[in-house]
Amino acid sequence: MPQQVRKAVFPVAGMGTRFLPATKANPKEMLPVVDKPLVQYAAEEAVAAGITDLIFIIGRNKRSIPDHFDKAYELEAELEERGKEKLLREVRGILPSDVNCIYIRQAEALGLGHAVHCAKPVVGDEPFAVILADDMIAPKNGRSGIGEMVDVYNYHGCSVLGSERVPEDEVSRYGVVAANEAGERLWHVTGIVEKPEIDVAPSNIAVVGRYILTPRIFELIENIPAGAGGEIQLTDAIAKLLQTERVLAYEFEGKRYDCGDKLGYLQATVEYALRHPELGQGFADYLNGLDPEEFLG
Repeated sequence: MPQQVRKAVFPVAGMGTRFLPATKANPKEMLPVVDKPLVQYAAEEAVAAGITDLIFIIGRNKRSIPDHFDKAYELEAELEERGKEKLLREVRGILPSDVNCIYIRQAEALGLGHAVHCAKPVVGDEPFAVILADDMIAPKNGRSGIGEMVDVYNYHGCSVLGSERVPEDEVSRYGVVAANEAGERLWHVTGIVEKPEIDVAPSNIAVVGRYILTPRIFELIENIPAGAGGEIQLTDAIAKLLQTERVLAYEFEGKRYDCGDKLGYLQATVEYALRHPELGQGFADYLNGLDPEEFLG
């Protein structure tokens, strides 16, 4: 039985430039989808997978993330005084009491690989998850995206990359794998390249926002040069990992929303609003009553 995955790294130090000016002073990970910020959905996904240590790699102007997961004494006292018990339970229950939140400052934004490496002192010699909060994954059949991948890791005992088949004209936006089929929704990865042009992409199987990695990745990150965009790319370290360890790509069952993109964010907002137990029916009625021509001209 492989070592249990107990820790998840959340790289949340990025600038969120695609959502400016909304992200000028507010992290993109704190953008709400209905009534919870993106980073909370990501944290809940990890907790549902049995992960107990949440490691947030933060940068400047990211104080609202620790504040969100911290105790809010004044707010709780106000809600209690006003008898707002339901809201008080929600504020107090953002995360279970046995979950630890750890914050590490990334002084410079030097790429995803560098952000992951910042977690080395806390992760130590354990397998761990990496979760990108702006890739939002709706659970399927009660299983979270990273939870599905933990199951794959527990069975095979090797690194697992969350993946999705994307249209060929979108491969240049992702890390893309060369792979051989290894089972249902599962591939044995033989190569990986960051943001290839369509004519040289090895497949249309893209790596999207979820990873389970062995601790060997830290040593490899330390020894790779800057890659695409002049940044330390996690993809380049994974390419090195392939030379010594088995790596699998898994296409999770839950639906993914690219909330780093404005259209994907709006799609997530609409669909999560429709699923909302209190708002869903009213919102559906509202959408059904809209005349698109009134807005599209």
